[in-house]
Amino acid sequence: QYDYVICGGGTAGCVLANRLSADPACSVLVIEAGGSDQQHLMSAMPAGILQLMYNPETAFQFQTEPEPALDGRRIFWSRGRMLGGCSATNAMVHQKCHTEDWNEWASEHGCAGW
Repeated sequence: QYDYVICGGGTAGCVLANRLSADPACSVLVIEAGGSDQQHLMSAMPAGILQLMYNPETAFQFQTEPEPALDGRRIFWSRGRMLGGCSATNAMVHQKCHTEDWNEWASEHGCAGW
């Protein structure tokens, strides 16, 4: 018997479980399709993403819908399948947008403050 059951131990699921379990009166169960990121050395190595993202044990192997701007091609879309989800498989990668992208979103889509 649990007070809360969280389906998915990705980034959001783990944060939610942490917040809820901060109350000692609450019991929380996290259900994750994959295993622990601690079982995979590559999840702690920046170059490990190449071994994790193509491994069905550590990442779901999705494809996007056909993209009209890419002549109908589909894009490979890997999603983390372990505790921490994509945060555990992202190889500590950060991509910064060009300033003009932010400005365009702000002016064309009403995203003031970007």
